[in-house]
Amino acid sequence: MGPRIILYTGKGGVGKTSVAAATARRAAAAGHRTLLLSTDPAGSLGDVLGRDVGPEPAPASEGLWAQQVEARDEIERNWGEIRDWLAGVLSDRGMERIRAEELAMPPGLHELVGLLELRRHAEEAVFDVVVVDCAASGETLRLLALPDAARWWLDRAVGNRRALDAARPIARAALDITLPSNKALDGAGGLLRDLVALCDVLRDHERVSLRLVMTPDRMVIDEARRTFTYLNLYGLLTDAIVVNRVFPEEVGAYFDAWRARQAEALTEVGEAFAPLPLLRAPYFGEEVVGDVMLDRLAEQLFTGVEAPIAVLHDEIGERLELGDDEARLMLTLPFAQKGDVTLRQVGEELVIRIDGHTRTVLLPPALQDYRPAGAALADGALTVTFDPPAPTP
Repeated sequence: MGPRIILYTGKGGVGKTSVAAATARRAAAAGHRTLLLSTDPAGSLGDVLGRDVGPEPAPASEGLWAQQVEARDEIERNWGEIRDWLAGVLSDRGMERIRAEELAMPPGLHELVGLLELRRHAEEAVFDVVVVDCAASGETLRLLALPDAARWWLDRAVGNRRALDAARPIARAALDITLPSNKALDGAGGLLRDLVALCDVLRDHERVSLRLVMTPDRMVIDEARRTFTYLNLYGLLTDAIVVNRVFPEEVGAYFDAWRARQAEALTEVGEAFAPLPLLRAPYFGEEVVGDVMLDRLAEQLFTGVEAPIAVLHDEIGERLELGDDEARLMLTLPFAQKGDVTLRQVGEELVIRIDGHTRTVLLPPALQDYRPAGAALADGALTVTFDPPAPTP
């Protein structure tokens, strides 16, 4: 079956590392062998726990292990050849070597390789629970599109060695460019295949879910709304919303105006994200670091929650229905506006674009001969209808 996996993400500075650590301690206290895994290159997990955290799982307290992913070696192993080739091409065209090497490293690659470590833990199943402190939501969203892109590159680029071999002399003679070696392609291909496998892990709704962490502030809530839409777009399950740093009543009259604004924001969050569970934590009078404060945070966060590590909401945001007259693909896209969504079919792929974020849905064999007939966005759901193939005469 594998471990229960909970990923926390959110805008930078909302306290997701503390929330993740509090959840992990709660799981360990309940008797589960728990790993707290940070893929955030900011590397604040050790500060929150109050102890050193290394690149391999190490005991942090009873029943709890912690790991801060160090992606450098994995990147060198899988991407080093491609990086050197691309940096060489850029350098040959007059770019400074240091800048060329920086440009040869795709944005978000460190975070991506960190998530690949999650795939290893999912397969080895040494732990009962894995709690992941992800990178800030902007970086996380960029990574969510990569597994779909990886499938494309595996099919059309890395996998087509004959075409590349035939193109090498032409590229050298006509363009004065050396195409990447087979060794470089092998490394990139291994990384892409790992990405596809990671995608399968992340979309296992029975044991993997994400939780969005926010504070009751306008800009933070707006970003959380966009993130939630994109998580649904990429087929990932969000099972709870965490609102952190809510001012309690006893803070005094000085904060009355701020508390009133937070109360309005909390009402909006509850309505906007319904029916997802809403987990709340107060603004503490001291910094949330160390075992005592993390346990206080967990106590407040999971008040009334019987099983904090359970899947708290299991609605899947993507469904396919086949009928005699048509087929319908339904995607839950909360907060998306009609003008924000475009789609097109390319072969057996359906390309969906929302505000600059793209997902390629690989249509199942049952829809191979179907053609999109229309799309409608209503009540936070996109429904794409397909016409069946014409009958054979």
